[in-house]
Amino acid sequence: MHRTRPQWRAAALLSLVGRRAYWRTVGQPEGIVSEQDTDHQFVHRSTIPTMHFQASLPRLPIPKLEDTINRYLAAQKPLLNDEQYRHTEKLAREFENGMGMVLHRDLLEHDRNSKHTSYISGPWYDMYLSARDPVVFNYNPFIALNPDPKPEYNCQVVRATNLVVSSLKFLNSLKNDFLRPDIYYVNPKWGQKKMFRHFLRILPPSVSWYGAYMVNAYPLDMSQYRSLFNSTRIPNLNKDTLFTSEFARHLLVMRNGHFYVFEVLDPFGNILHPSEIQAHLTQIIYDADRLPAFELSYLTTEDRNTWATVRQLLVQKGNEENLKKIDSAVFCLCLDDASPQDEIELSHCMLHGYGFNRWFDKSFSLIITSNGAAGVNFEHSWGDGVAVLRFVNEVYRDSTEHPAALPDSSPALFVTSCDKLEFKLNNAITSAISAARTKFEEKRKKIVFRTFRYNKFGKQFVVSQKMSPDAVFQLACQMSAYRQYGKFVPSYEACSTAAFKHGRTETIRPTSLYTKKCANALIDERGKYSMEEMRNMIDECSKYHRRLQLEATLGQGFDRHLFALKYLIQVKGGSMPDFYNDPAYKNINHIIISTSTLSTPAVNYGGFGPVVPDGFGVGYNVFDTWIGGNMTSYLEEDLEEFLRCLEYSLNDIFDVLEGRALTQY
Repeated sequence: MHRTRPQWRAAALLSLVGRRAYWRTVGQPEGIVSEQDTDHQFVHRSTIPTMHFQASLPRLPIPKLEDTINRYLAAQKPLLNDEQYRHTEKLAREFENGMGMVLHRDLLEHDRNSKHTSYISGPWYDMYLSARDPVVFNYNPFIALNPDPKPEYNCQVVRATNLVVSSLKFLNSLKNDFLRPDIYYVNPKWGQKKMFRHFLRILPPSVSWYGAYMVNAYPLDMSQYRSLFNSTRIPNLNKDTLFTSEFARHLLVMRNGHFYVFEVLDPFGNILHPSEIQAHLTQIIYDADRLPAFELSYLTTEDRNTWATVRQLLVQKGNEENLKKIDSAVFCLCLDDASPQDEIELSHCMLHGYGFNRWFDKSFSLIITSNGAAGVNFEHSWGDGVAVLRFVNEVYRDSTEHPAALPDSSPALFVTSCDKLEFKLNNAITSAISAARTKFEEKRKKIVFRTFRYNKFGKQFVVSQKMSPDAVFQLACQMSAYRQYGKFVPSYEACSTAAFKHGRTETIRPTSLYTKKCANALIDERGKYSMEEMRNMIDECSKYHRRLQLEATLGQGFDRHLFALKYLIQVKGGSMPDFYNDPAYKNINHIIISTSTLSTPAVNYGGFGPVVPDGFGVGYNVFDTWIGGNMTSYLEEDLEEFLRCLEYSLNDIFDVLEGRALTQY
């Protein structure tokens, strides 16, 4: 599928009538300019340079060892009986006053010598890149976008063109320092003041963070954005690597397991005209009308060592240039030949699809189904949800407010060449593809999605009760697990530490003595306590959860600190202290309820696989008037029971907050 590109002709130029020009040179001097989209090359042009605050961001603190041990024991207490807790406490105190003290001192010394980064950044990258499990199901999450509010724009090719163009505008904004820095404003009005933005702009980067801090505004780390585009995780034996190309300008498009590439940026960074992008995508859909004999992309669903070995076979067979084109592509666009009919089908599509039309190693893949549903699946080692969510928000807004292609747009008649990547295979490679396909299909058929929607209350009601909506949902999850299993189970809520230089995440541990007391009162001791006493218990859970959230946000959790200390032992090759071999330590890290939440107008919902075979992956959102999301598990009956228990638990909480007598189950 090769076509030459002649000079622009009158027919092609007609598609520009009534539109703003796309061929403006990127990077020309701007001075202090409007932040509105005025040239179709950027999502916006920020007054404040994108990386303006990086040099002055505060560093991620290392908690005091005593505080870490105390927080760890507080999280363990509801999970253990008295005898188990005494044993765990003994090991924890011995560690605190012995080997842990030495390791903590070494960690502080290493941190003092690494002021360019955070103490967790290196170990966290190593953790992800050394993991040998397949990235699909185990690590890659997804975000499903809302449909375009204008139904006629949800045609696959039109929506794909618009999302690709808006993604490239985001890339241009990022590369040219025009993307607005991530700033959390306690008072959002400050972010709208032009004079304040100009004030921050003129501050030297070495002190700019302090200027924002003066008005209770907190710039966030944006270092992960550098790996958002042109990046891929490369499989290697025992530990993978992250690859980023600074100069590649081509897009990777997948359709029915076939690979196509074409340049979407010129040498100056100008975006290919939308009519040409639309023409390429139309031709690709026409060309890739059936599956290849062997779907190479199944290899990215394999365990990492197997995939690393087969990748070397591909290189030896003469496929290195094609692999480089995949690895260096701006991102991967997956044009699926499937039309999910409901949220469960769409969740399966976005998390894993059928395997053959994904390159799961790409930093992110933009997925568009035949009926115009869109989403992003992203590889997790390079970054966390903050960068991807910002990208999704900007691209959704720009593609819906400033669509580059219209429903009646005609593709360009003459387009540049589009290369279809053909791979040379041998028996060893085709056998590996077949084996990968078999393993993927077995896993795909086991994972179960269930959506949930609870309509009796949402954020507005909980806030009116002066409680935390997130804390109430987490309490409901704890009550549900106790109802189902008769015990409290290890749970996890992700929390970003992007307020610090090279921060990643910290763990919130929702299982506490407060949730245990409340669950016991509402389940085992139902009817024993007055309405006021039960309400106070829920309020105590809310206050404690807020405290845990604040501590985690400020880098004062215990999980990352203990992880970094353990990492030091592994790097030095020393013997593992009894503290880390304690069954209780292993149990608390066997996460049964893994949760994550996101809230944005652009996102329908998000999801991820369970992190252990007997666990649940819970993607949720507390909306203004309802609570919803989806859950994953490999145990269908357990998941169904958990959802039933969740409804009972939310009903109980609602009844207590409303002052009604509890229903007898």
